[in-house]
Amino acid sequence: MALYLGLGAAALAWGTLRGQPNVWRLSGHETEMSITFAGILCGLAAGLLIVFASRMALYRFDWARALHREMRHLLFPLQDAEIVVLAAASSVGEEMFFRGALLPVVGLVASSAIFALLHIGPKLRHLPWTASSFAAGLLFGAMFLWTGDLTGPVIAHFLVNFLNLRHVGQVELR
Repeated sequence: MALYLGLGAAALAWGTLRGQPNVWRLSGHETEMSITFAGILCGLAAGLLIVFASRMALYRFDWARALHREMRHLLFPLQDAEIVVLAAASSVGEEMFFRGALLPVVGLVASSAIFALLHIGPKLRHLPWTASSFAAGLLFGAMFLWTGDLTGPVIAHFLVNFLNLRHVGQVELR
């Protein structure tokens, strides 16, 4: 939790220092209500698509099963309320930092690469998770650039974290 709160605080501080304290909205981008609503729908669709891909990977690849087991061992037992708080904190903190503060400065590819590095595991078999995090970062960043605000990417990120963490907690793989 401290990491995610720190990322959010760093995003606000960095945005303030560069004269853009509102990292939730992309500077110079006129956001209309209809495009924000489209971003929300896009965030819901993207989040569910990533969760579907995660489930497919879990039942097709050894690396995904190993990651599932390791996450279960590391994070659980967590209650549903704790999963909601963790998913909310991580999605808001990471999106504020990587998309809201970092993306406008370093660009889509670099911010996604740095985001992926946060999702690097201690073993070589975790590289597909890192690569999928890079792809998710590109998708979340593209949503942010398109809509001009973080609502869609935060919703997508929350769904991915919440639904996947809940699944890790509920399903014990052999």
